[in-house]
Amino acid sequence: MTTANHTANQAAKTPNFFERMNKAKYQKRQLTNKLGIAFTIGAMVFGLFWLIWILITLFGQGFSGLVSMPVFTVDTPPPMMEGGLRNAIVGSAMLAFAGLFIGAPIGMMTGIYLAEFDRGGWLGKATRFMNDILLSAPSIVIGLFIFALMVQGRGFSGWAGALALALIVIPVVVRTTENMLLLVPNNLREAAYALGTPKWKLVSHVTMKAAKAGVVTGVLLAFARITGETAPLLFTALNNQYFSTDMNAALANLPNTIYQFAMSPYDNWHALAWAAALLITAAVLLLNVVARMLSGKDYK
Repeated sequence: MTTANHTANQAAKTPNFFERMNKAKYQKRQLTNKLGIAFTIGAMVFGLFWLIWILITLFGQGFSGLVSMPVFTVDTPPPMMEGGLRNAIVGSAMLAFAGLFIGAPIGMMTGIYLAEFDRGGWLGKATRFMNDILLSAPSIVIGLFIFALMVQGRGFSGWAGALALALIVIPVVVRTTENMLLLVPNNLREAAYALGTPKWKLVSHVTMKAAKAGVVTGVLLAFARITGETAPLLFTALNNQYFSTDMNAALANLPNTIYQFAMSPYDNWHALAWAAALLITAAVLLLNVVARMLSGKDYK
């Protein structure tokens, strides 16, 4: 009788014991979750604080320079004289678009090859490995490479700067194109093959059409990245105080103009440096907004 009562009492206490254990574990998980959320929010607020501070300072200083100076109609001036950024704006546009037109097709073709023709072969693996190295390479190393390849013994040129920017564009476009094509369902490929579609038409009319929004987003993000690159241009295109569209000679550009003017002791150059920084920031923000809008669209 005593043994039976003892067993019954133990059975009655067991659920309460497990309930207390589960409750303690749940409270511990809740505390861990709250701490994680608190640290995450704190890190976000910390980052946003400095970002907003930088943007407010940049817009405050840069907007006054844009309003008070003929930025878009006059070339960069000598010290203590009035001037603008026309030559640097035109030079930067030429370098960025030339780098994009050189690098984007190469990156897209490579991404198509990796996603559609060689997903597991040795050449595809080697290409992905080299692309990852190029993607993580510092831009100054790319600038030094082009300097040794094209500038040393020949002189600075816009084409050298465009090629340096193209080497920055290529890995970004390769990675984006491959990832977007891998997201296309295989059902589309199988349906196209069932209709007798050749491989080249499958890629151009089915998979690329389905992934076009993502591919365009990657191209825009690559373009936004090279817009403000300074180090590669410092060793390749250098700078030019005068207006020029000759890609075979040194070419003016906004990043190097900012670097040169910001380090100078002249107030008018400082104002132009702020204005140039605002122009680049606005261009990058605009490109990122457009890229986000495109990436949010459904594939059609």
